[in-house]
Amino acid sequence: MKYRRILLFLLTGLLVNSCSKDKFQTKPKLTFKSVSTERLTAGSTIQFNIRFTDAEGDIQDSIWVQKVTRNCTNSNFSGRYKIPTFTGTKNLEGEFEICFGYGINLGCPSIREPQCIGQNDTCVFRFWARDLAGNVSDTISSSTVVIVRR
Repeated sequence: MKYRRILLFLLTGLLVNSCSKDKFQTKPKLTFKSVSTERLTAGSTIQFNIRFTDAEGDIQDSIWVQKVTRNCTNSNFSGRYKIPTFTGTKNLEGEFEICFGYGINLGCPSIREPQCIGQNDTCVFRFWARDLAGNVSDTISSSTVVIVRR
């Protein structure tokens, strides 16, 4: 009986390991790591940290950001941002830091005020990237963020 449990445990572990994907793939892989705040007020910034891996090290094209607001579709936006050119190596991993400012002259691209009268924006941000070979990552999402109306 004891050996059956051990055998079952080993078979389960083998099955899980055999089904896992390689860490580095031709298609860039993004993983949401963190967000600096989940409540953004006027005059402040928000920063998203996104981990990436890429087998060829050519994740130097673009990253897209989409804001999806649950309660006010007028506040939605999407934009393409150029990834700065850098020297990449095979099996590259690193982190993107993407920031937005809620106000002017905050050193980051600006986020508009919530567009529905009398409501804060309850939203998520989606991210995807493309490498120089045209391979596009899967889309990842942030945790919920509330943008407080002024």
